[in-house]
Amino acid sequence: MPKIEIQAVIMAGGSGTRFWPLSRKKRPKQFLPITSDRSMIEETVERISPLIPYQNIYTVANFEQTQAIRKLLPHLPRKNFLVEPQGKNTAPSLILATAWIYLQDPKAVIAALPSDHLIKEPSIFIKKLEAAAAAAKKGDYLLTFGIPPTYPATGYGYIHFSRRMPQKILDEIFYEVQEFKEKPTFEQAKLFLDEGDYFWNSGMFVWQAEVFAQKLEKYSPSLFPFWERIIEALKNNKKALIAEAFEEMPSISIDYALMERAKEVLVCEGNFGWSDVGAWSALTGLWPRDEKGNAFKGESIILNSQNCLLYNPQKLTALIGVKDIIVVETEDALLICHKDQDQKVKDVIEIISKKGYKEFL
Repeated sequence: MPKIEIQAVIMAGGSGTRFWPLSRKKRPKQFLPITSDRSMIEETVERISPLIPYQNIYTVANFEQTQAIRKLLPHLPRKNFLVEPQGKNTAPSLILATAWIYLQDPKAVIAALPSDHLIKEPSIFIKKLEAAAAAAKKGDYLLTFGIPPTYPATGYGYIHFSRRMPQKILDEIFYEVQEFKEKPTFEQAKLFLDEGDYFWNSGMFVWQAEVFAQKLEKYSPSLFPFWERIIEALKNNKKALIAEAFEEMPSISIDYALMERAKEVLVCEGNFGWSDVGAWSALTGLWPRDEKGNAFKGESIILNSQNCLLYNPQKLTALIGVKDIIVVETEDALLICHKDQDQKVKDVIEIISKKGYKEFL
């Protein structure tokens, strides 16, 4: 089978609020060197570059974020930095990006990828991405990758799939998606694990541009007129009309808008060492650790403490007699929380915003 050309769209507009105080509006998670010495968006692009050349890699984000992305990714063509007039979740941004590529080639295969995920086995990921592209060319499918669950997580959406009549494409197995499930309760998550036919939703998608448009028209008719408006605006280079469409479009994820409603959706097992690095505690297994399970970045003295995570590269920090806590210090803010409470960092952001402390956002 001839190699299929893939166009990658890197969704780079997230705010990464759970990594406050390191992550800020002007420097969200995807621009930070959290999992390595390079930013997460640089890692994302380099991961796919053996398969997808730079001229086929696009980013989509707001204007301010795009300015930062250009500095991080100077090897990408300037025209590949797509600017969304305002952040309105993944459905509007992917409508814009897919429309841009559609006008160049309606049959183009697009891989929509988050900019801030970790993949520990990139060679396996590349192999599965090639297979998903082949599946997208083969039929009118929307493709996704499902992560084998390792514990009853309540912070992820789930994909219920059928093991009956799987398809084998380029030696990879694809299953028919039965339904997408919202973030479950703990008891529901335990049932999903016991049943064995559920994956975590990775938030990565593959489709042909024209198939995306067809599915949008059929399964998300309220959004399809915005697709048509953006197509016309791009044809005529009318940025003001794109801004108008974005102003009127609902803020909705592509999962809710399309993937959960569409038929002929296939999922491939994403056993490539995936993590969405969704909160500070996720870094415990990624950073260097001592014999007591303490992970740290920065000079530290740790006594009688275990399973802590410490980020304070500018100062010497001492921990004594504590366990399961997170300590993150930046120039203007300090975060201390229990590891099982790190999802509530987002709540801190809301309080800071309500109090009008804009300098901390």
